[in-house]
Amino acid sequence: MSHTTRQKDKLIARVRRMRGQLEAVERALDTGESCIEVLRQLASVRGAVTGLTAEVMADHLQEHVVDEDSHSARHQAGDELVEVIRAYLK
Repeated sequence: MSHTTRQKDKLIARVRRMRGQLEAVERALDTGESCIEVLRQLASVRGAVTGLTAEVMADHLQEHVVDEDSHSARHQAGDELVEVIRAYLK
């Protein structure tokens, strides 16, 4: 079973929040909000997409590359890579 299937409800909830954020951007553009407000909202959308990307990437790495039950060097390297991915995507 895929990690995206096991966490489907959680991931879909995040996507729905992002959809709401994008709809807020659309409303802001439609109503003539200030550029700074639109940019703030876009930054929020970008952060949400980046966070979701990091989550799926980290879960993929743990599920398909690293043996979660092991305390081997490979497991430690996988944990370190997850940290790097999360830091890079911030």
